[in-house]
Amino acid sequence: MPSHDDDHTGARIKTQRKLAHLTQRELAARLPYSYSLLNQVECGARAATPDFVASVARALSIDVTVLTGQPYVTELQQDRLAALVRPIREAMDSYDLGADPAVRPRPTAQLVAAADQMCATVRATKLRKAASELPSLILELTTAAWAAPTTELWQALASTYRTAHDISVKLGYYDLSSVALDRMAWASERASDACLAAVRQYMRALVYFREGEYTIGQRLIRAGHKVIEDMETRESFAVAGQLHLGASVIAARAGAHNQPTVDDHLEQASTCADRTGDASEVHWLSFGPTNVSLHRMSASVEMRLYDDALRLARALRLPASLATSRRAHYLIDRARSELETGHASQALVSLVAARKAAPEQTRYHPGTRETISGLVHLGRRTPDSLGNMAAWIGM
Repeated sequence: MPSHDDDHTGARIKTQRKLAHLTQRELAARLPYSYSLLNQVECGARAATPDFVASVARALSIDVTVLTGQPYVTELQQDRLAALVRPIREAMDSYDLGADPAVRPRPTAQLVAAADQMCATVRATKLRKAASELPSLILELTTAAWAAPTTELWQALASTYRTAHDISVKLGYYDLSSVALDRMAWASERASDACLAAVRQYMRALVYFREGEYTIGQRLIRAGHKVIEDMETRESFAVAGQLHLGASVIAARAGAHNQPTVDDHLEQASTCADRTGDASEVHWLSFGPTNVSLHRMSASVEMRLYDDALRLARALRLPASLATSRRAHYLIDRARSELETGHASQALVSLVAARKAAPEQTRYHPGTRETISGLVHLGRRTPDSLGNMAAWIGM
């Protein structure tokens, strides 16, 4: 059985608690969780769920990443991904420098197609490929948009900033993801694209969702709806539906007492999906009836209704066309539910499937690490497959 060292979220919570000069009971008094659970998490007996981590971070006035240990630099360096982050940061920082005379951008149609393909590459979880190609595309689009401004070019540039956000989040660079969203707002304003602006509000809401700041997350969702409230297009219905899905998981993580609010947002998202059908291609949001079902399961996970979540997960029939990124997210959520309901062997099967489908995304997802940590702690005799997974994520 691999050793369960001190490099896990529970151990980092213990370290930060001591730095704040708090006992376990004093910290537990600041949390909507019991002293017993805090004790179990700190020693590694229970997995640190995202809502628990967010609550601790808020109580200690620190960033969530201090507790999750993101970005996982050692593994990123092993995968030759860490070196790809700085060029993205530098490319985004050229946003207000005007056209670069050293850059010879391709024709507009090719640039727009390249920006769209970049979104597809991220949905396919080919993160290294997307991260390596993104900086040059940002620079091309920046120069093209300054040299001959058009709505198409500003929209495409906003899309590349959105891709930078997606890559940053998946690799654990949340500071960079916030910069990318600021750049996305800047380009969206120049494109005068209301739907893009609403998509950005949705992504901003998820930033606060991860940090456990649910009130401002809900305000951002409402702001997104307001931007498109007078629009009656398939695009706007897809964006509105995705905003409702975001609101459902935010309300769910804020507490099981929000079940009526969660159900209301899911119902409104379902109504939007009835109007759009499968709208996966609209801003690459993966919106449609399947995504509504996936969020229904995720909402149960966030409310810690793990039996309900597992029942919903088992009933889902995912279409072959579903984006790989969404499939992997489903499998990681399913593994968490399986672990919490005592189905440890099935949880491992789900994580292995997630690794097979999307290795880069799965390796850097904090949920993967916490579930594996929980499995290792539970196992009296660790199977080779779990040992391999634990070594793979750096445990």
